[in-house]
Amino acid sequence: MTDIQFIERDGKREFAVIPIELYERLSVALEDADDAALFDSARAADDGFRIPAAVAHALLDGEQPLKVWREQRGLTQDALAAKAGISKAYLCQIETRKRVGALKTLRAIADALAVSVNELHEN
Repeated sequence: MTDIQFIERDGKREFAVIPIELYERLSVALEDADDAALFDSARAADDGFRIPAAVAHALLDGEQPLKVWREQRGLTQDALAAKAGISKAYLCQIETRKRVGALKTLRAIADALAVSVNELHEN
């Protein structure tokens, strides 16, 4: 393992030539360290919010986001309307895209579903 050769310039070590086995082991260790750093960075930035695959697929298929989240949470229209403090009829109109819903209403619905208002936004 002491087969390292140093190349000097002006009396100072500037380069090291190492055996290939050592290089390969160091490459693997460096890649592992990079992966660990990326994982730690992602974990630190994690807000804890996840979108279940069923929700993602339904949204990509163009389904109405409020309805998708309501069903994901296992709530009926009656239950969600009561939690949000609005009428079932108003909720139904939003779900069927007959009405957009005031921001105050969408905030109440989002709170009741434990999602952000952005998650209820139609793209």
